Amino acid sequence: MVRPRPALIIYVSLFRRIPAHATSLHHTLTLLPIWFGLSPMNFQTKYASYLSQRLPFFYGWVIVGCAGCAAFARQGAAVATLSVFVTPMSDEFGWSRTEFSGAVSLGGLLAALSAPAIGVLADRRGSGVILTLAALVLGCAALALSHTNSLIWFYIAFCIGRMTFASPFDIGISSAVAQWFVRLRGQAMSYINVVFSLSLAAMPVIAYSAMNEGGWRNGWFMIAIIVFTLGVAPNLLLMVRRPEDIGLTPDPDSALSPSSTSPAPPFVEPNFTRAQALRTPSLWLIMGFTVFIFPVQAGISLHQIPHLVERGLSPLVAVSAVSVQSIIGALSGLLFGLFARRYSARLGLCIGALAMSLSALVLLTVTAPWQAFVGTGLFGFGIAGILTLLPVIWAEYYGRGNFGAIRGITLPVQVLAQASGPLIAGVFRDLSDNYNTSLSLFAGSAVIAAAFAFLARPPSPVGENSCN
Repeated sequence: MVRPRPALIIYVSLFRRIPAHATSLHHTLTLLPIWFGLSPMNFQTKYASYLSQRLPFFYGWVIVGCAGCAAFARQGAAVATLSVFVTPMSDEFGWSRTEFSGAVSLGGLLAALSAPAIGVLADRRGSGVILTLAALVLGCAALALSHTNSLIWFYIAFCIGRMTFASPFDIGISSAVAQWFVRLRGQAMSYINVVFSLSLAAMPVIAYSAMNEGGWRNGWFMIAIIVFTLGVAPNLLLMVRRPEDIGLTPDPDSALSPSSTSPAPPFVEPNFTRAQALRTPSLWLIMGFTVFIFPVQAGISLHQIPHLVERGLSPLVAVSAVSVQSIIGALSGLLFGLFARRYSARLGLCIGALAMSLSALVLLTVTAPWQAFVGTGLFGFGIAGILTLLPVIWAEYYGRGNFGAIRGITLPVQVLAQASGPLIAGVFRDLSDNYNTSLSLFAGSAVIAAAFAFLARPPSPVGENSCN
């Protein structure tokens, strides 16, 4: 029987201690610059203030760069990356697809348990500490996965890694962008999605190439190196909680309304507390959207390569289709960011969900390579819209002040829904020897999600503050 509980206790207790002991932890994480003679008092803030006065562009774009590095590193525990390991590891150890998929689901459950504490931490201390620790933990988990010798070992290592993917990385990245941007929030998130999509294209290929050189263990080792390299230093040294901490305001001074050549008027930002947000119908409708769309996202992501291979396509074609899916997602994310600024993040979520429904239907009948590319391309287009605009709509509807706390209570629902997708697909595959039933369910679920998004109109303002 798999028992990852001790790892959960260690990991969650680590994050729970941060609010009470954040000063000592913060100084511990910044010892390196202190050793070089710099002030021990909030090194990131002082260095960021120094840079912001000398850079020819808004420091928020540095924050986007740091969050982008974290988004790339995060993909070490993505289900698309794990899908490359499904066949070789299952063949070596004799695991069923249900057993393999269960690690994703259990990791999501652990993330759901840790999300509320991490959300509060993001509001109080910012994203830097969260993303730095998440990258360190994920890198160590990937190293542990390269030494897998049993199902229990695999579950413990991957569940810890998956927990960082679904909770601290998610909250840390979205909180960083939400705090630094208001008018350009959709555009900034679209840049994060570009990195996210390109990393989804790159990580499976990198892992697959490393596996060809030294087996699946070498694949996990290469992922660990990438996570450590990209995830730690930028967020440790450059990430700042809010623009106000260094004397700035959200958005660059050049932020314009979409149809104007002059600076837009002051934007009145909502300022909901967590309790106030819970009393709005929109919050429950958006949560309903996540309940129905994220099983589709995670279920197809993990099982799409095995499904395409079982439909008679070569592994190279399957991996290539997934990579093209990610490239399409990167380009589509930019379009969705512009769409949200001009029209509505809510309508963008509807379009993304409907595209994912079409993707499931195409994959259901795939027999030729071109169909695989069409199906994965639609999936990439749809998921780009969802991943770009979901953080945007939370911040637009409820504001920056308690963004982390609100995400901390809503993210568990999303994560648990996401965790169910791979398990649903794995169970139906083991029962019927194909993915037809699960893909049919996913197509219908995405349509229901689109309806929830369409109904989720902006809540009536409770408290407001002006963001100049």
